[in-house]
Amino acid sequence: MTMPLTTTRISPDWPCQVKTPGSYDWERSAAKWLRELVPARYASYPALIRHPVLLARHAQIQVQHEIRVARTALQTARADLPGLGLPESVIEHTIKLYAAEVLQLQHIARSVRAVTQALVDHAHGR
Repeated sequence: MTMPLTTTRISPDWPCQVKTPGSYDWERSAAKWLRELVPARYASYPALIRHPVLLARHAQIQVQHEIRVARTALQTARADLPGLGLPESVIEHTIKLYAAEVLQLQHIARSVRAVTQALVDHAHGR
């Protein structure tokens, strides 16, 4: 028994830039959004253009790497930044910036996982 598309439930993490799975051109909107998450040179590789699920996989890896980078920057800021001669107010602002970036990247990672799963489900005809 197949479920009608109208009952498609999307994750609360679904990115607003990507159309609802099953709707017209939704895969193209997903690929466009995913391309913005990877370095520009990757977005031009033929395999990643032809297979959005490969692009999604690479975006997942890319975002996880960015989370690690932001966490490292956050964890080392208090020790490293004073040695650069920065005022305390700038250090505090920078720490808040890194903390906010980690949260934002974690949200993006959840969104990428939701889009990836939809692409996989679509490829398998689910």
